[in-house]
Amino acid sequence: MDRSVEVRTPESVAFAYQLAGLGSRFLAVVADIVLQYLLLLVVFFGLALLADRLAKLPGGHAPPSHFATNVGIGIVIFIVFMILFGYFILFEAFWNGQTPGKKLLGIRVLRDGGYPIDFSASLIRNLIRVGEMILGFYLIAAISALISSENKRVGDFAAGTIVVRDARLPAPAAIVESLLEMPSYAATTFLAGEERELVHRFIERRETLPAPQRAQLAAQLAARVRPRVGPELARLDDESLLERL
Repeated sequence: MDRSVEVRTPESVAFAYQLAGLGSRFLAVVADIVLQYLLLLVVFFGLALLADRLAKLPGGHAPPSHFATNVGIGIVIFIVFMILFGYFILFEAFWNGQTPGKKLLGIRVLRDGGYPIDFSASLIRNLIRVGEMILGFYLIAAISALISSENKRVGDFAAGTIVVRDARLPAPAAIVESLLEMPSYAATTFLAGEERELVHRFIERRETLPAPQRAQLAAQLAARVRPRVGPELARLDDESLLERL
């Protein structure tokens, strides 16, 4: 059953998100696990090839020192840990709430309230993922998502996150038109009140926008104000100009 959630910003602007279902989330996890094990195979094949090359060097057949053995074991453990556990943490924190599996299935992680996920939230939800995976391969996570009105697994409750579907956004012109309907800010030297509100909302929400729509909307907003600003500001790129305003 499809579920949706409505979040309201401090400015009383409501955003509706369609929540990702259990099936799409499970398939995304399966895709990520497959990719993780492919990465492990590539890494171990590379290490085996490196060891073979080193053995063929002069003196390469001599037993490695105790220190070298410990360093080698430490490197392998670190690589395995990063692929199995750091994979989810880093991708979600620095790839706009998506892993490759989530991107393939068209879903992403957001913080409650619709804000982009940050590193601490990604760390919490994915450390708890380890326990969920060990205890019945996500059985507890599946039960939690089915019971929760927001499809939250245990890690989502702890981190304050939701998993949503990537919606096809309207054209930038439609976004601008909808934003113009909101109460406007007071005017400034370069911006009318409604323009200031538009810029504010864009800066606040740009991390949740797909790259093409983000670039188009930034260009459209910057084009409205660029003729009014001085040469120093006018030469900035679109988003830098909006940030300065």
